[in-house]
Amino acid sequence: MKSIESVLHEHRLFPPPAELAADAAISGMDAYKTLVAEAEADYNGFWGRLARETLTWKAPFSKVLDESNAPFYTWFEDGELNASYNCLDRHVEAGNGDRVAILFEADDGTVATVTYQDLLQRVCRFANAFRRRGVKKGDRVVIYLPMSVEGVVAMQACARIGATHSIVFGGFSAKSLHERLVGVGAVALVTADEQMRGGKALPLKSIADEALALGGCEAVKSVIVYQRTGGKIQWNADRDLWMHELAQAEASTCEPEWVGAEHPLFILYTSGSTGKPKGVQHSTGGFLLWAAQTMKWTFDWKPTDVFWCTADIGWITGHSYITYGPLAVGGTQVLFEGVPTYPHAGRFWDMIAKHQVTVFYTAPTAIRSLIKAAAVDEKVSPSNYDLSSLRILGSVGEPINPEGWMWYYTNIGGARCPILDTWWQTETGGHMISPLPGATPLVPGSCTLPLPGIMAAVVDETGQDVPAGQGGILVIKRPWPAMLRTIWGDPERYQSSYFPEELGGKLYLAGDGAVRDPVTGYFTIMGRIDDVLNVSGHRLGTMEIESALAANALVAEAAVVGRPDEITGETVIAFVVLKGARPEGEEAVKIANALRAWVSKEIGPIAKPRTFDLATTCLRRVRARSCAGCCVR
Repeated sequence: MKSIESVLHEHRLFPPPAELAADAAISGMDAYKTLVAEAEADYNGFWGRLARETLTWKAPFSKVLDESNAPFYTWFEDGELNASYNCLDRHVEAGNGDRVAILFEADDGTVATVTYQDLLQRVCRFANAFRRRGVKKGDRVVIYLPMSVEGVVAMQACARIGATHSIVFGGFSAKSLHERLVGVGAVALVTADEQMRGGKALPLKSIADEALALGGCEAVKSVIVYQRTGGKIQWNADRDLWMHELAQAEASTCEPEWVGAEHPLFILYTSGSTGKPKGVQHSTGGFLLWAAQTMKWTFDWKPTDVFWCTADIGWITGHSYITYGPLAVGGTQVLFEGVPTYPHAGRFWDMIAKHQVTVFYTAPTAIRSLIKAAAVDEKVSPSNYDLSSLRILGSVGEPINPEGWMWYYTNIGGARCPILDTWWQTETGGHMISPLPGATPLVPGSCTLPLPGIMAAVVDETGQDVPAGQGGILVIKRPWPAMLRTIWGDPERYQSSYFPEELGGKLYLAGDGAVRDPVTGYFTIMGRIDDVLNVSGHRLGTMEIESALAANALVAEAAVVGRPDEITGETVIAFVVLKGARPEGEEAVKIANALRAWVSKEIGPIAKPRTFDLATTCLRRVRARSCAGCCVR
């Protein structure tokens, strides 16, 4: 966690480039303040105007916000629309069917180009295949796929027929996949034979088979398999179907299912401070509005842009800024299957030059690792690549430290591209606090100011505002359209987690600490206030990892903390008391490796503890989060 003192002593200021500001969607701070004032003066009118201007509605809404059942807010409830229609059909109908929607670059460097017309036909074929298999409006479909055009097609196909999708990151284990299949009551699973990462084929179908074999998934009638590698897999003729064969048999047109604005578009599981992941439920209208609007505001999207978000569709960033946001505005985007260090650590810079990327959005973890790689090997330095096409840079997933910010700004942006340090969450649906490239003077390490319509504040434990310069709890004071609607199947947990009574029951608790600069009013995020770790931009609950460790036959008791890491932001440290005698030497290493593999199997490789202490006697202090980790070896 950053110290408040170090944050408040960061005074370097970088104004928006004049040429960019002149043509920006929000040009200058006066334009920003005008929008903020509009929202404050007429909150419902502000959001209603944006919804009418940004989205295409089958049936218009008559009411913007309903607060009668707070904190279970609803937006545009009597309006009807379809997310897939808004992302695809309306652009084709406007004569832009030949515009490139996706530039897909595979792990091996192979590039495929998909136009809006192509994408619409592929989505329609798969949507028809879903319907033929009995998937209908309101059903839940789990998608366990690699980064691929097929992943976007599957998500859009669900939206087209009114099915609710739940994506599971391809790095998660069979147990994690099983929990989500059972949790949402899925009727279908879409997966792949394998996925390619860093030149290696990694299993997906076999993990999916293992998950289904754990039981409780009897509702899953179809397992639809994308043939990515042609690798050998087990086949269940009563249940398994090839994605390409299903699609080939279907028509390339499909009438969209018009749904109410509050219809659940997707459920995405995220770690919480207790052991059970939370199924965050998002609506169709509110989520899609904010995904599209933030493309226009935060990324200053232009029809000539080539946008690249390096996230995975298994996380919220891939939902908002790959599958929905860029397509809703009719943009062209790069979709990348691989990893930034394969076949070399200059892969990102090479792709920016090759595809003439103009807006680049990645995580501080990636930036830190590539800084280190360039320092070790001059051949992969960004100075060796033509990055002149870039006009805007973005950062997502965790706070970016000022030193990393400056390297990004100087070496990637050539000291001419604004850096958008975006703060938001799975639960918020889109950016909440972020600079605007044509308006906001930038301060390294600060996410600056809330977007228009977002009423953010820093408060104490009783919900009272704290003075600027004093750290506190980040909250949002008014509901916004893209906010989560509930936790799937657990409304009580939704209410207690996000609108706790100790804060008055109506303030959205973000779970992050923050501080505001006394002069500029800029926000800086200080880190989590709960027991959630941020590893490489991914949220992991400490209780989730502790529960996995405690389930191992060797373990009597376990506790987990995070430790700052210069590359991943935080790393997982596990304190474990074994049932047997204290191990020494090679035996201790062997057990630590076995437990590391166990956590990887139970949750996924991202959750593997970096370090184990197998003989600690202070688990009470670790669990109380009062342990400094000083005894970690």
